Amino acid sequence: MREMALGREQEQIDQQAVVEVEISLLSTVDSPRTSGEDPDHVEALSVVQSPLPPILVHRPTMRVIDGLHRVRAAELRGQDRVAVSFFEGNEADAFVLAVESNTKHGLPLSKADRKRAAARIITSHPQWSDRMIASVTGIAPGTVADMRRGLPGASAAEESRIGQDGRVRPINAAAGRRIAGELITDNPGLSLRQIARMAGISPETARDVRSRLRRGEDPLPSRHGREPEPANLEVGASAPPRGIGVAAVPGRPSAQDPSVVVERLKADPALRLSETGRTLLRLLNLHTINAKEWQRIIDNVPPHCSGIVAYLADEYAGMWSELALRLGRREAETA
Repeated sequence: MREMALGREQEQIDQQAVVEVEISLLSTVDSPRTSGEDPDHVEALSVVQSPLPPILVHRPTMRVIDGLHRVRAAELRGQDRVAVSFFEGNEADAFVLAVESNTKHGLPLSKADRKRAAARIITSHPQWSDRMIASVTGIAPGTVADMRRGLPGASAAEESRIGQDGRVRPINAAAGRRIAGELITDNPGLSLRQIARMAGISPETARDVRSRLRRGEDPLPSRHGREPEPANLEVGASAPPRGIGVAAVPGRPSAQDPSVVVERLKADPALRLSETGRTLLRLLNLHTINAKEWQRIIDNVPPHCSGIVAYLADEYAGMWSELALRLGRREAETA
């Protein structure tokens, strides 16, 4: 499962140790919300009857990380104290946590504030991947990449970056692809997850390398021109978008419409009459939508969810690829 941004640092927040702190001791400087508080939002919070959640404060500086509107609402009520949970990390991580908190809930940060925050995080956390920073700030990974290229010194000569799942991967995947190619050649029985972990690449990249080797191609994609379309897809057919679909299994015709194949499997008593068989059929049926439906799904994924959805899709693709490999191996053994 994907690590949440600042996951390890957030573990330092003792959610049980909520204390009452005088508002006069709190600092409200260095907020990612450059426009200040929203008076209407403060007014709305001030009339809430139930207790508001504790605010989050950076203990070393007493700066409010999350909950500035709740502080102003408490002041409007005439309170001089407010419930607080403390964060013990450094100031750079405190700022990231403030951005993430204001992106995930409450009154959202403006797009300009999110972009300014991303620029600052690129500088303070250059080892984080574009997707990692995008998931924290709520902007597109491509926008983060463009900003990184435009910031002097932000793209130092790093060989790797930390992804959303907490794993370290090379910036240039060429070396990882080469290593994966050697691993697959020398140890064809390794799973995609094992290859990915040893080569420092994603399971989906490992799957692509293995597919290329099976077709007699180089592990690295061609840099010249477009990649050739798979030979088994007819022009005009409802093929899934690149990266979505079922990997070809040696010895099996792959030009059939998957939905037709799934319907045939549904009629098989060996699957239909067992619990595990029905579970498998339900999973297979989920992927029978056509290319237009896939594209509609992609187009409607909220930008702030793109990173985690991409990560989950990558993880599930790796699981399906490993399933195909194991079943293909078992079929070869029993043939």
